[in-house]
Amino acid sequence: MKTRTPISIYILVTVGLTIMAFEMFAHDSGYFSSPFFWGLILIAIILLLIMNSIGDLIEGENFKKLSDEEKAAYIKDKNTPYFQKLWNSAFKKQSATEEKDILIDHGFDGITELDNSLPKWWIGLFYFGCIFCAVYLIAFTFTDYAHPDAELNAETKTMLASIAEFEKTAPQVTLETAKYSADNIAEGQELFKTNCVTCHGENGKGGIGPNLTDTHWINVQQKSLFKNVIWMLENGSPNNPTMRPLIKEGTITGRDAEKIAAYIYHINQETPPITPAQGGAAPQGEQVKWENGNE
Repeated sequence: MKTRTPISIYILVTVGLTIMAFEMFAHDSGYFSSPFFWGLILIAIILLLIMNSIGDLIEGENFKKLSDEEKAAYIKDKNTPYFQKLWNSAFKKQSATEEKDILIDHGFDGITELDNSLPKWWIGLFYFGCIFCAVYLIAFTFTDYAHPDAELNAETKTMLASIAEFEKTAPQVTLETAKYSADNIAEGQELFKTNCVTCHGENGKGGIGPNLTDTHWINVQQKSLFKNVIWMLENGSPNNPTMRPLIKEGTITGRDAEKIAAYIYHINQETPPITPAQGGAAPQGEQVKWENGNE
């Protein structure tokens, strides 16, 4: 009669498989704080303990039917630690007599083959790999687990939520407090594409609205180009109602305007202008020499 695997091993395996299933199929990683998760673990452990008790009863009845020698061998085997038995089964060497019993009747050049059983740890890893592969494929096919697009969307939502939370408590950017930063150029370009490109064209080359890369401007309300752009975004154009007061309307925030102004400053002051020969709109308004750099 073989000894049974300890109940502690079954509990560890069950808990591990449960965590793996929740990791793959749960919508978020907060299942550790879920009463459902811990209730499921508790029920599984109780069922395992009941099964183990039933197994003890069956084992006791079968033990009574053994001979004295079999009982002694069984007790010796039962007293051997579980992991020691795994180690022994993995590296056990047969005696010469035992090798004759498992010798396969063929050989070559003096090399013979033994019909050894595979180690239990190897078999265990093999079956675990098969089960994990099946569960992983099901999770990948029918859920968002391990999907790069789904993970990106989830991370993007988290990032946007954190930005929105920051915006609630962060000081508002106004015309007086706005500061130029080259770090805002990339985000300003994306905001420009969303809010300004329809009129001012790609890269600010102009179209319905004037060319933002040359030295001519229709509305000059501030001494610096950077602050002038923010003023326009806040108040709109006195000369053209198409240029709306985006900040006052709530279309963009002061922080967004700061980023858009950084991008427009960049394409106007730090890169060559897009001339009419290159597809840019013809100059409109008066030529302006801005003061105070980007402040």
